[in-house]
Amino acid sequence: MIPNGEKNICEIFLEREKDSLSPYAFLTSKTRGRDNPYVACENRTEFQRDRDKIIHSQSFRRLMHKTQVFLAPSSDHYRTRLTHTLEVTQIARIIARALRLNEDLTEAAALGHDLGHTPFGHAGEAALQECFDPYFTHYKQSLRVVEKLEKNGKGLNLTWEVRDGIVNHTGKNMASTLEGVIVKYADRIAYINHDIDDACRAGILNASDIPKCISDVLGDGHSVRINTMVSSLIEQSYDKPYIKMSEGVQSATDELRAFLFERVYQNPIAKSEDSKAKELLIKLFEHYVSHPEKMPETYRKNMEEESVERCVCDFLSGMTDRYAIETYNDLFVPKIWRGR
Repeated sequence: MIPNGEKNICEIFLEREKDSLSPYAFLTSKTRGRDNPYVACENRTEFQRDRDKIIHSQSFRRLMHKTQVFLAPSSDHYRTRLTHTLEVTQIARIIARALRLNEDLTEAAALGHDLGHTPFGHAGEAALQECFDPYFTHYKQSLRVVEKLEKNGKGLNLTWEVRDGIVNHTGKNMASTLEGVIVKYADRIAYINHDIDDACRAGILNASDIPKCISDVLGDGHSVRINTMVSSLIEQSYDKPYIKMSEGVQSATDELRAFLFERVYQNPIAKSEDSKAKELLIKLFEHYVSHPEKMPETYRKNMEEESVERCVCDFLSGMTDRYAIETYNDLFVPKIWRGR
């Protein structure tokens, strides 16, 4: 309660949303709530609490050492899954604020969208699809992380809307809120542009390689392209019940993404270690399925209600690149005898 006041900070925030946000914004007061009972906070709205829960989670910290495109890069300047997440969040917040949508909901979903990503990026995802389940995806795993795996199996108990934004940030499904849809767009805007930046740094791409028909629409340079995409979203979506780019910018963005798949994501230099990473994870999967007692207790206890394979998948998908490599070395690479 504010001194000598009748309302607490959270109540003031909720009133401010009603007065200032777009009629198409999702109001925090309308949330479907959480699965488990909780005590409301006087100083934060529910989506602000979700943001804080995610930032303080172990899964969020592990993103620091998970691959974005280049596997376990030695240089400090390549993106990791964490810096990708921060860039997505920054872009998403700019769009939400400009459209007068719920910035707190947008931020929370953006921060949590990749919590379930595997080590070694999409190579790790492909490995678990091969050895565990062909329908395994990082976005479904992100939902599982926040609902079940975090906090020693208790989950983060996030609101329904944030979870909806997390699980629908990619693929054909669309989030139920415009804020969640923003996260889908921000994710693509971020990775398209920062992956170009990293590919140029790695020497496998030159900015001049981008076809002129694309740069004529989106512009030249990292910041210019992002600004073009974001501005188009804002202009086309302002005071509208949908989120979209102009037809021309959307088409150029899709063409740029296709160009990246051809020149970067499938580049034999950039992806030279992917097959090794897949083999490493598959080998670890087979080992822990045979020896589940060697997993941490957090994952072992779930075997009472779920399959060993499901629990091993949870353990492996939560690993960082370096932890997976170190674990593999400890298990399968002989130590050099150095004597006394």
